[in-house]
Amino acid sequence: MNDDEVWAAIDSERRRTADLLGQLSDDEWAQPSLCDGWTVRDVAAHLTLQQLTVGDCVRMVLRHPGPLNSMICAAARRRATLPTDRLIADLRATIGSRRRNVGLTSLEPLSDILVHGQDIAIPLHRDLEMPVTAAAAAATRVWSFGGRGKARVFRSLPLRGYRLTATDVEWSAGEGPEIRGPISAILLLLTGRRVALPLVSGPGADELRARLPAG
Repeated sequence: MNDDEVWAAIDSERRRTADLLGQLSDDEWAQPSLCDGWTVRDVAAHLTLQQLTVGDCVRMVLRHPGPLNSMICAAARRRATLPTDRLIADLRATIGSRRRNVGLTSLEPLSDILVHGQDIAIPLHRDLEMPVTAAAAAATRVWSFGGRGKARVFRSLPLRGYRLTATDVEWSAGEGPEIRGPISAILLLLTGRRVALPLVSGPGADELRARLPAG
């Protein structure tokens, strides 16, 4: 995907996620997301933080000193106190914007909206299908970091030493026993979401499941 295509995909996913949020009941907004300790509301609030300016980032650091993940969590929860309609409106307001947080490419906000959309949809049993081309671009970007140097809510899964193969788009990475499945499941695994384990198969998938502790 070229940069224009990436931003078009981001806009589409922001719109679809905002539409989904607009359908949720008050009870659903308060439900746990896939992110441990984060509610659906917290994740929705986090998605509005992609539009931070340099000054906003400085103020956030001063307001929430400490490790990066702790700062991100605190900022999201602070913003989550806003009314539901305001959070949805703020997410819709990001459509068409190409602003990204300092030091990031367009592929980071793409990964963010794709994965966090699932963090909201999956535990609520809502359907938010990932577009395969966009998911493949995000998976390539996440794979390139090898689980190093990126802020994470989830602990990385031990995916090095396996061959990851998408079954619905031309995408593969790594060497070793094969883990195959939809690119959406592979992207979720690459970002530490164990909920995708039942969606993949192959000798590598069996081996990975045996390696991981229960829970």
